[in-house]
Amino acid sequence: MLKIGIIGGSGLDDPDILKNSNEVDITTKYGNPSSPLLTGRINDVEIFILARHGRNHQLSPTQVNNRANIKALQQAGVTHILATTACGSLRNEIDRGHLVILDQFIDFTRFRKNTFADSFENGMVHPGMAHPFDENLRKQLFESAKKLDLRVHDKGCVVTIEGPRFSTVAESKMFRNWGADVINMSTAPEAMLANEASIPYAAVAMSTDYDCWKEDEAPVTWEEILAVFDKNAHNVIKLLVNVIKELKE
Repeated sequence: MLKIGIIGGSGLDDPDILKNSNEVDITTKYGNPSSPLLTGRINDVEIFILARHGRNHQLSPTQVNNRANIKALQQAGVTHILATTACGSLRNEIDRGHLVILDQFIDFTRFRKNTFADSFENGMVHPGMAHPFDENLRKQLFESAKKLDLRVHDKGCVVTIEGPRFSTVAESKMFRNWGADVINMSTAPEAMLANEASIPYAAVAMSTDYDCWKEDEAPVTWEEILAVFDKNAHNVIKLLVNVIKELKE
């Protein structure tokens, strides 16, 4: 049975799209998730929404217990995960408000638990990660976005930094040279843990700024990110609703 987990990023922690919603508290061996799961239905599909940074955005990127978040969704019986995230653009062609259906990531984090295996006591664990985003979900997201006439890019590599600080100009230019297309503070290790848990995972990233590599404009600020995301959040909600409808059919 189809059960969709939605991990909401900045500005989409608690979209008002569920029918007959209620909260479910789940604890895991890795601790508590960032928030209780908000459950309800979209197009008669059971949905579980998780606020990545907490309902009041009280958790910094480093504080997010990604292991507990993914494990809680797994314990709830989620069959697919759709994640949303704000991102900075590292490419001229990815403008503010554009959506990017991520296909690769670069992990530049430093302090996060990135596996469920704390030791090899029960056997070696070396998860494959060549293609970390589910191709079927990616295809559905892109095709749905095109049908809705949204400004969307069918692929993109995201570099996840530790945060909470933004990049230096030197770092931003380095990430561009590495081949990254967008930058955020959330996809790693979330995506790798979903893969390790064998839950199909895809993420739609909304570009809110040009980080700081584009020196002909002012460096990014948090206020700018929220303003752009709030202005365009309805597009992401429309996309999620449409994709869930398509998956059901």
